[in-house]
Amino acid sequence: MSDDPETAERKMRFLFALRQRGVTDPRVLEAMERIDRGEFVRGHFEDRAYDDMPLPIPCGQTISQPSVVGLMTQALEVGPRDKVLEIGTGSGYQAAVLSLLCRRVYTIDRHRRLVAEAEALFRHLGLTNITALVADGSRGLPEQAPFDRIMVTAAAEDPPGPLLAQLKIGGIMVVPVGQSDAVQTLIRVRRGENGFDYDELRQVRFVPLVEGLGQT
Repeated sequence: MSDDPETAERKMRFLFALRQRGVTDPRVLEAMERIDRGEFVRGHFEDRAYDDMPLPIPCGQTISQPSVVGLMTQALEVGPRDKVLEIGTGSGYQAAVLSLLCRRVYTIDRHRRLVAEAEALFRHLGLTNITALVADGSRGLPEQAPFDRIMVTAAAEDPPGPLLAQLKIGGIMVVPVGQSDAVQTLIRVRRGENGFDYDELRQVRFVPLVEGLGQT
C-alpha cells in the first residue's frame, strides 16, 4: 500500500534531513529509507515519527534521533558478513536498520516489554536475522562473542570492559561515553592487534547504561 502524499512528503524530507546532517553512506541511507521509523513510534508521538528528534517510548527509554541513528550506523562501518551486537534494543529501530546491513544482529535489553514489542515488530517486518534477548547489556553476550561490530545505545562512564573483550581484532564499537546527566561524547573504538584506538565523533545525549534487569 502506497503512502498518502503528505506521508510521502514527510519521508522525503526525513531522508533529506539525514543527508544534511552528515549521513552520506549510500547503504545506510538505503537501509533507513527501507525501515519505516513510523512503525516504531506509537501513541501520542506518531505524528512526529519523521521528525529528526528523539521520542519517548515505554519503560522510561527513548527512540533515538534519526540523524544520530544514521551517524552511529555509518561510524560502525558494517559489512554484509558481519555479526553485530547491539546493547539497548529500545524500540528496535536501530537493530532493524542494522539488520539490512549485516549477516546477523544480536540485540539485548534489560526491559522484557521492550524486547517483546521489538520482536513482534521484527516479525511483522519480516526481519529474520535479528535475535532479541532480555539480558544485562553491561555484560554483553559472551556466549556469542566475539563480534565484528558492537553498537551501544546507552551511555557508560567508560567503554565497558566486558564489551571491549567481546570485540574481534579488527572490530569496531560505537559507544556514547560520559556522565548520564551531562553531555556525552560518541566514541568509536577500533580493536587492533596491540590494543584499542579511540576516536571522538560528536556530542550526544543518551539514557545511561544500567546494570541488571528491569522490572518490566
